[in-house]
Amino acid sequence: MHLNLLRHGATAPNLQGLRCGGDLDAPLTEQGRRQASEAALRIRELRLPVGVIFTSRMQRTRETAQIVSRLLHGVPIVLEPAFAERRLGQWNLRPIAENEAALRQGVTPPGGESNLEFVERISAAVEALLPRLAERPLLVGSKGIARILGELA
Repeated sequence: MHLNLLRHGATAPNLQGLRCGGDLDAPLTEQGRRQASEAALRIRELRLPVGVIFTSRMQRTRETAQIVSRLLHGVPIVLEPAFAERRLGQWNLRPIAENEAALRQGVTPPGGESNLEFVERISAAVEALLPRLAERPLLVGSKGIARILGELA
């Protein structure tokens, strides 16, 4: 059994090359909405079975999940707050290049969440999701969640 991940559509900070963590609730842009629709259509084209969509309460993931659900004929959505992106504190809305090296070195953003805290939170959320793998879940999340899932695999 598999857990499929779909990254949320674009937000204004994403398009501007700015950090946008789980403590900044940025909505999708029109481009992000188109991306979500295109992803849903590709899921349909591939006949990827999706029985339930998991997402956080973040606007960008929730709206992406809603678009996908609608285009997949009403797949149920489960909100799981633990799947929110990593909290980046004072690094939110700062250029990615400005703190990329520090982030890769494991520095915790001022007022943010450490990598260990993020890994533990996502690990626990995935563990709680495991009994539902037979429902063919699709997780709508962030690039950071994809990184953690890759580390857990």
